[in-house]
Amino acid sequence: MKSRWIQLIASVVAMIMIVAPIGAFGAMAYTVGAFGLRALAPLAQLMGAVYLTMALFVFVILGAIARAAGTRITHVLRLISEELLLVLGTSSSEVALPGLMEKLERFGCAPDVVRLVVPAGYSFNLDGTSIYLSMAVLFIAQIYGIHLTWVQQLETLGLLMLTSKGAAGVTGSGFIVLASTIAATGILPIAGVALLLGVDRFMSEARAIVNVIGNAVATIVIARSESARAGEIADRTGRLDFAAPGP
Repeated sequence: MKSRWIQLIASVVAMIMIVAPIGAFGAMAYTVGAFGLRALAPLAQLMGAVYLTMALFVFVILGAIARAAGTRITHVLRLISEELLLVLGTSSSEVALPGLMEKLERFGCAPDVVRLVVPAGYSFNLDGTSIYLSMAVLFIAQIYGIHLTWVQQLETLGLLMLTSKGAAGVTGSGFIVLASTIAATGILPIAGVALLLGVDRFMSEARAIVNVIGNAVATIVIARSESARAGEIADRTGRLDFAAPGP
């Protein structure tokens, strides 16, 4: 029975990977048809800015946090590399949940910590989604020449952080959150969201990957702070040593 479920899940994932490029092509075709080829240059700049920001966040911010917890971000990335590839293919971090929890337990995090922090992080620790939503709002404001004050930017970011909770497991949910939040605030034209249709697929993959990495690092940090230990302690491959005193 278990093997049948695994085969069924694998079939669904394979179907998503086959159909997803068609959806991305349709969204890009709509963007070009509605706004012309000139819309591609700003969208390319947005993608580059978002990818660069997320890379800096992972290797600088999360890297420093992981280092303080007794490991390195490169060790974490190698540990969950298979899960990251799965997220890349499906554009959803939900499919990586079982494997992520298993890998973190093997890494040295106590099962109780993993089972509490990882599922909670899927709803409350959406680093990649927050980065994308905030930059998308600024992109739409610049396209329309609308100046947002610092107060408006902070208010919109805070509202987006609230409305995005629980959206990590649904492909394209960040786009829906962005559209509904902009419509509710009334600060920006809701029509500007259509500009992002062409690149939302690529943004979805990036934010889902960063969400998974952020949840992995958060679990390690909390397990370290609680002096939790499961399995073998750290060795030269980068496994986490919860028993050793840290700074």
